[in-house]
Amino acid sequence: MNDLYESILIVGGQGMLGHALTDLLVSRGRRPVVVDLPQIDISDPSAVKKLFADRRPTLVLNCAAHTKVDLCEQEKEKADAVNGYAVGLLAGSCKSSNAVLVHISTDFVFDGRGRRPYLPSDPVNPLSAYGRSKLLGERELQKNAPARWLIVRTAWLYGRHGLNFPRTMVQVGQAGKTLTVVNDQVGSPTYTVDLGGAILDLLDSGASGLWHATNSGQTTWFDFATAVLEEFGVKAEISPISSAEWAQKRPTSAIRPGYSVLDLTALERRIGRSMRPWRAALADFRAAVQRDGF
Repeated sequence: MNDLYESILIVGGQGMLGHALTDLLVSRGRRPVVVDLPQIDISDPSAVKKLFADRRPTLVLNCAAHTKVDLCEQEKEKADAVNGYAVGLLAGSCKSSNAVLVHISTDFVFDGRGRRPYLPSDPVNPLSAYGRSKLLGERELQKNAPARWLIVRTAWLYGRHGLNFPRTMVQVGQAGKTLTVVNDQVGSPTYTVDLGGAILDLLDSGASGLWHATNSGQTTWFDFATAVLEEFGVKAEISPISSAEWAQKRPTSAIRPGYSVLDLTALERRIGRSMRPWRAALADFRAAVQRDGF
């Protein structure tokens, strides 16, 4: 067995991506240890120190995050603690124990004013408390960097476990309510199974550093919602709305980037394959949830 996978620790393992990574690793014959709240608070230095002493990981996959983007505007300190400084704690412990760290970041580190897919090297300028906290996490990791680390930025994530955009669209549509969805934000919906596969492929390739990983292609939230309803056979009224109109209706909501498509060139070259289109991934998601129950 590759020494890298001798002792795998998935932090935030009860979330969407944590579940997907666990399933993928188990399918490869690995036995990851999964931890999450309330078992571990990664913003507590003593808890992180004890976790590493007890588990002695060789690989840490950090999927933990305060991901409620709008709530982060009211909970900035909590967002910075979990998404920012806690990443530095994990990085420092990985450095001390010679473990590899993979940390998941976001397209929200960009301001969305570009009109071509963002390269990992492009300048960052987050617009929201969530985006700023995630950028803080990236910087805290690099400040306390272990010998090998990966930051993997992704976008518009959904999966079989937990709340997510497709699940909400289906449930609201099935309830007979009218859907109103933003039509001027462009990005790449990303299925947790495909992101997890890309992360493991990066690790297997010996990669380190900063990477972008999503499904390929791009769409708007409105068109994504329309595709979800079509995929699940849900008949519902759906109407587009602009970001400006949404902000008037929800003045406390966070500002999202208008364009946050991530460039996959470096990733696809490194792992030796293309990421599949988001629409094909959505069909697999539908098949999975219909098989396992919504």
